[in-house]
Amino acid sequence: MNLWNPEMDIAAHLLRGARHAVAFTGAGISTPSGIPDFRSSSGLWQQVNPLEVASIWAFRRDPARFYAWIRPLAREMRRAQPNPAHRALARLEQAGRLQAVITQNIDGLHQKAGSRRVIEIHGGLDHMVCLDCGHREPAAPYLSDAFLQSEALPTCPRCGAVLKPDVVLFGEPLPAEAWRAAQEAVQQADVWLVAGTSLEVAPAGQLPYEAYRNGAAIIIVNREPTYLDPHAAAVLRGDVAQVLPALAEAVLRPSPHEE
Repeated sequence: MNLWNPEMDIAAHLLRGARHAVAFTGAGISTPSGIPDFRSSSGLWQQVNPLEVASIWAFRRDPARFYAWIRPLAREMRRAQPNPAHRALARLEQAGRLQAVITQNIDGLHQKAGSRRVIEIHGGLDHMVCLDCGHREPAAPYLSDAFLQSEALPTCPRCGAVLKPDVVLFGEPLPAEAWRAAQEAVQQADVWLVAGTSLEVAPAGQLPYEAYRNGAAIIIVNREPTYLDPHAAAVLRGDVAQVLPALAEAVLRPSPHEE
């Protein structure tokens, strides 16, 4: 499939010439891997009120309901494999064209695809944390098929409280270290490749705009329009699993259309 268009040339030219480029990704980059998004017309939030299952208040009030909701999603994330969009970003990083991937996703697919510097601003499913005593431990034992199919609640080995996946729920602050790294990227990066995100989640969705205000060129790859499109240097509409591999190819093999 030939996905070349003038916007592709612009995007490839920007990435080839970037001093410090980062990617910023959202749920749309993982939907081709079979992981549902949250905010689309068929997303998870159409089925349930997020404040009733995925807020810190809901977790503290009824952790059993929280785990009943997240277990099926965790099973899907555990089975999911990186798609061509994830692999394209890893390829760009390995070629020295991307310095980092900043992601709103918690599925770990960027790391599985080979990306080395991944900033998870909403946390990840790889660890569990105790809200009572602060204990933190790997989540692998709680992601086994047997545990995910049970109704057992994970408990802290130190104090016995229910453990929470180390992901950001509604009402929680973003992880300080990841947020600091993302803010550094706002100051340092001269190109932001924004892929698979509606940019509707605050405060994460404001990061590319802050980067734009700081002088960075913005490339957007998304099926639907975003608030940042009018300020973008290039907007590529389409399936990220098709567009990002084509863009990576154009970056690593300069387009014959470019002078």
